[in-house]
Amino acid sequence: MSSSVLVVVEIRNGAPVRASLEALGVGRRIAGPPGSGTVTAVLLGSGSESSSTTVAERGVDKVLSVADPRFDAFHAVVWAAAIAAIAREIDAGTILVAGTSNGRELVGRLAARWEAAAVNGVADLSLAADGTLMAVRPVFSGRALQEVRVDQTRAVLGLRPNAFTAPEPSGSKASVEAHPTPDLGQLPALGVVSGFEPAQTGSGPDLSEALVVVSGGRGLRGPENFRLLEDLAGALGGAIGASRAVTDSGWKPASFQVGQTGRTVSPQLYIAVGISGAIQHVVGMISSRTIVAINSDPNAPIFKVADYGVVGDLFQIVPALTAEIRRVRGS
Repeated sequence: MSSSVLVVVEIRNGAPVRASLEALGVGRRIAGPPGSGTVTAVLLGSGSESSSTTVAERGVDKVLSVADPRFDAFHAVVWAAAIAAIAREIDAGTILVAGTSNGRELVGRLAARWEAAAVNGVADLSLAADGTLMAVRPVFSGRALQEVRVDQTRAVLGLRPNAFTAPEPSGSKASVEAHPTPDLGQLPALGVVSGFEPAQTGSGPDLSEALVVVSGGRGLRGPENFRLLEDLAGALGGAIGASRAVTDSGWKPASFQVGQTGRTVSPQLYIAVGISGAIQHVVGMISSRTIVAINSDPNAPIFKVADYGVVGDLFQIVPALTAEIRRVRGS
């Protein structure tokens, strides 16, 4: 497999998404130190030029900016055609994609277009002694880990958000190149997106990428009590999530739902408040680094997956926890 790594950087709200920055660090790790293998970042869309500076400081060797507004709206088939063409141009052996909703769709199409192996949901990645990539990903709703040996000459890997550390800005900057739009070849007719209505996810960070998620269940007794969780999430710099029981009751929009039929999250810290712990919810958060459960029922299933459990009245515990966090943080 070539030691040339191509990292696809997704832009959202005028800046690279955190999961893409994490992919840059992974690319550097598997390519080796500068001078051994090369890491190239590619940004697509009219906002790529302004975001290139941020990417150039994260340990890559080169940044390619394709400032074509045709890439502003995500079409997996169009992105796959462009990225595959660039990968051939630089003779890449591995393409890394952030595991966002767009990224998960892109991996399969890109692998087919580039004639490569595809692995999604990668939570760890290393090189075997013979240089073969070894990918680890959760399977069976997070109950087991699968090790995948990638022995093909080309591979497209989708990385799980928050599973890796994003590199800090370095003192040096990689070169930034304005790259012409690749030949996209024959493409099927595409629909035209005239606009987007943003999903309601609160005022904090995006739920799928947040390092801290505070989720509430039916134990909150009513939508008005979510202010307790909003205060706690605000003190921690986190995002708000919810169980399906909450969204089905109309307390929160469906975009807040964590679980099998909702969003999958993998934050550093997941706090489940008033959530019983049905398997449908657990599969959406089981890969969180640390899970804290707060529930008045000592037999609630959520305690079976929690690293720390607090049995008691959430209406007393959550405000006290929020106050203590603010005191410690001086906020």
